[in-house]
Amino acid sequence: MRYKTSLKLATNILLHSKIRSWLTIIGIVIGVASVVSIVALGDAMTESVESSFEDMDLTIITVTPGYSGAQSSMGPGRGGGGGTTATIDEDELTDKDIMALRSIEEIEYMYGQISGKADVEFTGETASLSVTGVDTQVWKYTSNMDYDSGRALEPSDKYVAMIGYNVANELFDQPIGVNRVITIEDRSVRVVGILEDGESNNAVIMPIDAAINVIEDAEKDVYGSIVIKVEDEEVVESAVEEIESTLLISRHVDEKDRDFSVTDSKSQMDGVSDMVSSMTFFLGAIAGVSLLVGAVGIANTMFTSVMEKTKEIGTMKAIGAKNRDIMRIFVMNSALVGFVGGFLGIVLGEIVSRVVIPMSGLQIGRTATSSATGLSPELMILGIGLAMLIGVISGVIPAYSASKMKPVDALRYE
Repeated sequence: MRYKTSLKLATNILLHSKIRSWLTIIGIVIGVASVVSIVALGDAMTESVESSFEDMDLTIITVTPGYSGAQSSMGPGRGGGGGTTATIDEDELTDKDIMALRSIEEIEYMYGQISGKADVEFTGETASLSVTGVDTQVWKYTSNMDYDSGRALEPSDKYVAMIGYNVANELFDQPIGVNRVITIEDRSVRVVGILEDGESNNAVIMPIDAAINVIEDAEKDVYGSIVIKVEDEEVVESAVEEIESTLLISRHVDEKDRDFSVTDSKSQMDGVSDMVSSMTFFLGAIAGVSLLVGAVGIANTMFTSVMEKTKEIGTMKAIGAKNRDIMRIFVMNSALVGFVGGFLGIVLGEIVSRVVIPMSGLQIGRTATSSATGLSPELMILGIGLAMLIGVISGVIPAYSASKMKPVDALRYE
């Protein structure tokens, strides 16, 4: 029997058992749609994470006081470092720590940084904002922030500041332009730069010598964090280990009494990516259970079809059909059920992903796993192929059972 004939008979079986077949197909549709939409969501989440880190300098390492209070190295802008104001009540970071770290060869740039709240006044309006003090001699080499207007801080600056886009354009009734003067804790400060939208929108960044005078409890040579830039991403891990061991010795503490934390952007990115991948795999596995249920449905439908077509099987065998011909017909029938279910599942998964992903604040990019149209061709092929594979596997046993029927017994079946 030709394959074309087998396919025609398999299609005929599918078309003449409409209700039962479609109930089975619905199970496959739900399973495939669940899996592909979860995979698409996971891809979009991964892209979102990578996008948030792609402009960050992954060679930045941040040291903060307190072992349990490590701050993100994503301080005032990408790769700018973070931290809180160090006071006498905290495990302080000082110039002694910076001096101890200068012996580490991988370190290219390093500076102490402070930050804290301060009252900022402009045209009679006052707002409490986070003010960050940086070493202007080094800061420009460790920060890659973009500017909407103006310039970066320079070594000769003192009572000047760069401000975030929201501070300049939305916080006060009147916009703050470059070279306008704002008041920070009763001190006049000239704005020299405005950061691009999205670059620490509510930040105020000043030279550290001036910031000490406007941030409450700030002290000279006492830092809320130490920002370090190493030569290359490849040495980040080894540099972190050396920084930790150096500070343990210089601060006369051991791991048990450790009073500082070391964080780096590269580890944070890897950790978030691993977490997203694990979550996607876990959710995909749960969704895969529905495919298992669909496989059971296909097997049940195929057994029923075999029973209904027993006399036809006997007739085909009586006129010369071989066992492999009968088996091929029913395997093709189950594969068709899987194909139709997989195709409709892809369509439903596409709709779901287009609704869910924008609602979650994520955007599908144009990578190999997520195209501008939603699901990638690879994911579509995978979904349909998986559904057909499940259909074939589920239909093998019923098809084998049909192929082993004896013509006489089949023709006598009632």
